[in-house]
Amino acid sequence: MNAAVRLSVSSLRAHKRRFAGTFLAVFLGVAFLTGTLVMGDTLRASFDSMFGNATSGTGAVVRGADAITTPGESQGVRQPVDTALVNTLQQVPGVAAAAPDIEGAGQLVGKNGKPIGGKGPPTLAGNWITDAKLNPYQLAEGRAPQKSGEVVVNRGAAEKGNLKIGDTTTLRTPDPVKVTIVGLATFGGEDGMAQVTFTGMTRADAEKYLTARPGEASSIKVRAGPGVSEKELVGRLTPVLPKGVEAITGQATAQENTDMISSQFLTIFTTFLLVFSGIALLVATFSIHNTFAIVVAQRTRENALLRALGASRRQVTATTLVEATAVAVTASSAGLAGGIGIAAGLQALFPAIGFPFPDGNLVISALSMALPLAVGIVVCLGSALMPAARAGRTAPLAALRETAVDTSGASRARAVTGLGVAALAVATTLSGVLVSPSIGMAALGTVLALVAFVVLGPVAATTAVRILGGPLHKFRGVTGGLARRNALRSPKRTAATASALMIGVAVVSLFTVFGASLKATMDQTVSRSFAGDVAVSTPSFGAGGSGLSPRLAGAVQQLPEVDTAVGLGRGVAKVDGRGRALTVTDPVALQRTFDLGKVDGSLRDLGTDGLALTRAEAGKQHLTTGDSAQLTFTDGQKRTFTVRAVYGRSELAGDYVITRAAWAPHRTQDADTLLAVTFKHGVSTDAGKAAVQKVADRYGSPEVQTRSEYAQSSAGGIDMMLTLVYALLALAVLIALLGIANTLTLAIHERTRELGLLRAVGQTRPQLRAMVRWESVLVAAFGTIGGLGLGAFLGWVLVKASDGAGDSAFAFAIPPVQLAVVALVGLTAGALAGLRPARRAARLDVLRAIATE
Repeated sequence: MNAAVRLSVSSLRAHKRRFAGTFLAVFLGVAFLTGTLVMGDTLRASFDSMFGNATSGTGAVVRGADAITTPGESQGVRQPVDTALVNTLQQVPGVAAAAPDIEGAGQLVGKNGKPIGGKGPPTLAGNWITDAKLNPYQLAEGRAPQKSGEVVVNRGAAEKGNLKIGDTTTLRTPDPVKVTIVGLATFGGEDGMAQVTFTGMTRADAEKYLTARPGEASSIKVRAGPGVSEKELVGRLTPVLPKGVEAITGQATAQENTDMISSQFLTIFTTFLLVFSGIALLVATFSIHNTFAIVVAQRTRENALLRALGASRRQVTATTLVEATAVAVTASSAGLAGGIGIAAGLQALFPAIGFPFPDGNLVISALSMALPLAVGIVVCLGSALMPAARAGRTAPLAALRETAVDTSGASRARAVTGLGVAALAVATTLSGVLVSPSIGMAALGTVLALVAFVVLGPVAATTAVRILGGPLHKFRGVTGGLARRNALRSPKRTAATASALMIGVAVVSLFTVFGASLKATMDQTVSRSFAGDVAVSTPSFGAGGSGLSPRLAGAVQQLPEVDTAVGLGRGVAKVDGRGRALTVTDPVALQRTFDLGKVDGSLRDLGTDGLALTRAEAGKQHLTTGDSAQLTFTDGQKRTFTVRAVYGRSELAGDYVITRAAWAPHRTQDADTLLAVTFKHGVSTDAGKAAVQKVADRYGSPEVQTRSEYAQSSAGGIDMMLTLVYALLALAVLIALLGIANTLTLAIHERTRELGLLRAVGQTRPQLRAMVRWESVLVAAFGTIGGLGLGAFLGWVLVKASDGAGDSAFAFAIPPVQLAVVALVGLTAGALAGLRPARRAARLDVLRAIATE
């Protein structure tokens, strides 16, 4: 074993450049993984500290005991509590102070007239709690609001909107309210709670604009007296609380907030990055394997001589593995340091691009260091295992042979095996997405498809390179023909080199196809379901934004140009014990403006106790027209509704519809999410849109859009997602290109004598450079085309798997322009990857090259 170590060290010293590409591939993959883990730990610790600081003065929170949570949401809506309970709580021994906390949606408008925030994180408004220890927001500048119309806003929101103390602006609640900023606040020492915006009002204004009825609060905050612990305080408060109201500790509230951030953002964020770390490491695996395979092939005679001199197979194998271990440990260790640097860079970068994460020192846990180190070593050793075993099988007589052209990769056995795996992949995938929809089967089919591509790679490489390289001989003459023959020399090597790029291109193509399909689906949904001429909406995603004023629909309806204006509000309730989102609207106007498909029953007769639902939801709940369903609202009231209509489509109308009259007794802060408008016959779209916009400007200036504009803006988040995906996948593509460059560099070393002979018989330096570059382009073209095909197939699988529920039809779309750009980038990248090896080849000394053994 000592001899193997000495040989390995000697080889590494003599051939440092051989492993430079492998070192860089492992380094980049480990650094990305380490940076992701360290960033996730740091953000969790920072949010935990921020929420802990913000609630440090709150001993207990009194709130509604039950929360109604709808599918897809992590936090539910709770029953409000009576503010009169504050007096009762203040009489409890051990209570130093109690204050109502009234909270709702409120979106500030910046100095430029555009709303601040609303792109995901909520925009909040509430009463400014005068007890500084109970208020999670601390006054940093100015003063607290004292009269109606005065507000305090968090400093981060003010900076985004270019607002300062003394400025007057609009607060959408969703009805527009003119407010004057009198103070700026921080949250737990930060300028805000991440991207959440907050506007603090007087208690009277908060009750007027944020609640349906005066005397209601979201919760009551309680401060403990000296010597009273949080648990003890909760124990004293519980006996005096009415039914349906609970008390929890301030520490539990902070933990809930941290868990909410973790479940809604941090977990998704870190998982997203970890997936791309895995893709980068998978790409690196092919590059590392190819490097060691070439190195072992180059050292065939050397290994054979060692065997002839008495070295055992185990010693020769160990020599290669020791080299791999040295590279793995060195590169992975460097990757840990690089990952810490990446995390520090991200921590500084995010605030600059509009993601003000909490400040805090980097949290570097043992797991964040040990896991990437172990993964980097395992990936590198695993990739080198087969080449090392092949080195050990070198026969002593191989020392007497010249290196032969490797055609083993294109064997008939490999072709039969690859076709069998491909057939199994197609059958499994079709079964999982068409016959019996199953995400598990679809995922298994995807993995099998990837395996089939890898197995068939060397078989396909021979045919593909011949076809792709065919025009080269015609347009580039002998140089092109030589490039084509060099790429054909070792199909296994060509396929392994191209496979790394293929995976990167496949994932890019997958997301490109899926993004285009989502856009097509949105366009199809609006075209099929929305029969209006224009839509009025606020630019917000998820819980962000304040919505539209419910009074806007009535005001637009009065316009002479308008035939129908219908607003879609949102409510929540438990339907037979399950949390469900309700669409609150005028059902008759809804049917005139939206295509609901076939309707059983009548939408005209819902009244205050009628319910309409989709056919799919009726099937799940085993309901039909005439049946009764019990609805439990957030105020705790239970009412029996009769199913009076069952309709076909739910894309924009939602699964459950009730009237505004039925919702009114149970509403809290009322808002519409969408206003659909149809014009009278003869009214042009431009004229009608201008008339609606004039009215909308009186209600906070929400955006008025045509049907096509509404569909395009609804899909706007997809482009933002794709931009982030492409940026992250750039790392995987970079590693793949490093693999191509490394393979070509090693191949040039392997063909030193051959290149010298070509130069001796008249090949010029430019011709030699062109030959190497075109070889690189051929390899890249093979990988790019294979990646495009695999990515399109996987995109189709993902679209069909997403459509498995069958409630709405996903549209599959292949964007030819975007995929053509991907192909062009792949080919260009291949050409760039061949530049450095081409220059090295052209600089070879002819006489020394010819003399090389």
